[in-house]
This record gives sequence, C-alpha cells and structure tokens, in this order.
Amino acid sequence: MEITSPISHVDEIEPLVAAGAKELYCGVVPSNWVAQFNTGAVNRRYFSNLPSLCELEKAVTIAHGLGAQMFLVLNAQHYGSAQLDALVSLGDSFHKMGGDAVIVADLTLIVALREQVPDLGIHVSSVASCRNSAAVSLYRDLGVRRVILPRDVTLDEIEVIAKGVPDVEIEVFILNDGCVFEEGVCHTIHLPKKLGGPICVDSYQFEYVGATGKAMPPRAARRLLENDEDYKRWLWYRFGCGFSTTEEGYPYGPCGLCAIHRLREAGVASIKIAGREGATERKIKSVEMVHQVLDTALQGGDAMRVATTAVGIRKTLNHCQSGYMCYYPEVRWK
Repeated sequence: MEITSPISHVDEIEPLVAAGAKELYCGVVPSNWVAQFNTGAVNRRYFSNLPSLCELEKAVTIAHGLGAQMFLVLNAQHYGSAQLDALVSLGDSFHKMGGDAVIVADLTLIVALREQVPDLGIHVSSVASCRNSAAVSLYRDLGVRRVILPRDVTLDEIEVIAKGVPDVEIEVFILNDGCVFEEGVCHTIHLPKKLGGPICVDSYQFEYVGATGKAMPPRAARRLLENDEDYKRWLWYRFGCGFSTTEEGYPYGPCGLCAIHRLREAGVASIKIAGREGATERKIKSVEMVHQVLDTALQGGDAMRVATTAVGIRKTLNHCQSGYMCYYPEVRWK
C-alpha cells in the first residue's frame, strides 16, 4: 500500500517523498491551452497547477530520481471535442517525458487515450463515480490500471470491489477535503473565493415558509433550525475544522486513518491525500501523519493499535468521536 500525495510546486516533491509519499499527482496548464480555449480549466483545481510543460517534465524527473511515481490530473467531468484532441496531445507529451499515469474522469477521454497513447497508464478519477465491481470491470475492459473510489464508498463495498476485480488497482481517500456533493454527483465548480467560492461552502440566508405560505408551526421551525445547525457543524468538519491544525501542524478534517488496517486487508493499493491547493507544510504534515499510521500497520499492528495511533497523533478525541470527520465511520473511534 502506497501513500499518494498532491503537489502544486516542483520544490514540494523532495520533502513529500522524504515524508513517506511514493506516488505524487499534479495538474498543469499549458500556455497553448489557455490561448486556444480561453480557460485554465484543464482539471478541477484552477489555481493548483504547475505552470508549464517544462515544469511538469522537471517534476517527473525529480520524482523518478527519488523513486516515486508522478501522475497527471485531467479529471474534469466533461470536455468538448476540441479539448479532447488537445488533452490526448498533452497525455502523449506526458508519456514521452516519462510520466507514469493520467487521472481521468471523462469516459470519452479514457477511450481516446487508450487508443492513441496505449502505453500510458490510466487511473479513473473519483469524479467518475465508480462505486461497484461491475463498473470497475467495465473500466478494466477499457484498459485502465487503477480506479480511485469516491469518498462515500463503504469499507465493505471497497473490500468487495478490490477482491472482486483483483487485476485493477484500487485507490481510496485517506485524508483532507470532504466533497459535500460527492465527486461526480456535483455539477458545480470551484470558483475563486472573490467570485463566491464553491457553492458547498456558501452561507445562504433564508426563511422557511409552510406549504400553505404561512409561518411554520413553532415545533417544525425549531426542528428545522436544529437540522440547519447540525448541517453547519458537519460542513465545518468536512472543511478541515475551519482549516485548523494541531500545535505540531497536523491538519484536522476529513480522515480515514482508523481504517488503514481494514483497507490493507481488503487489498487497497494506494491511500490518497487530497488537497493540491493546500500549503506545502500542510501537505508534508499530512504525509507524515498518514505514514505514521501506515507504518504501525506494516509493523503488524492490529486494527485497535492502528486506530489508537491515528487518534493519538492529533490528541483531539472529541473530533474523532463526533464521527463528522470520518470517511469510514464504520470504524470510527468511540
């Protein structure tokens, strides 16, 4: 089982590999893409990309020199036909510079890359919403190497998929970022904060009105208010507990560390840290934290020891007991 970490700058590679990451992923916005399509949206993280193909090639070279793999993100849900041609060309360039695999969601792009750049590894993005063995088998038949499962797939489902289609690698999320509308089910975009930001983090002001157009009965209004408060609390956890950290710099927020023992037993190939847009220090501390817990499992620690290690790193038992941070609440600390 490998740790897969995001990068958005070439100088992040060495410290992330030193912290324990053996797989890295990044995006890039070639200058000709912006000129041709008047957009930087090659992937879903506009402000988290390497600036040029030259930097991308440098990233591949550095990663390989340190014994790590480099993956390129091309994971928008849909692309136009002209964009598909440009992305196939980009995939071919990435392959020629030694890139290991591309992360793709658009089915048409998967087919085009397999036909035109057959030796390039393809990983199916979580944005493709692949949630069962039949879907994984379909992608296997299209020639993909790995499938990244969405965050809402349960541990039981992960085990069924990993063991049911053993010739496809399975990658799952382990830390940071909790997509509220679940990956490919969401058709909003990640706008810059000054333009409103992602719709999922917006704070809407509204009043409830009954179906008759009259004011809500007090009891119903109270229940709705309680529900809204619970939702806001859940959102706070999903977005990193206000993007806070421990004194040591370990990030709070969405987490699957307690499940690492179970994920290893299921045959999961890679555990993914989200957050290409995060600060370098946050990425390094994230990898360090995951590596500590994974190392406990690799040394023979059972499920309880792994979970105890995971909870002990951040020393904030109440966050873990809430269940709101958990990718896999089936094994949350209680």
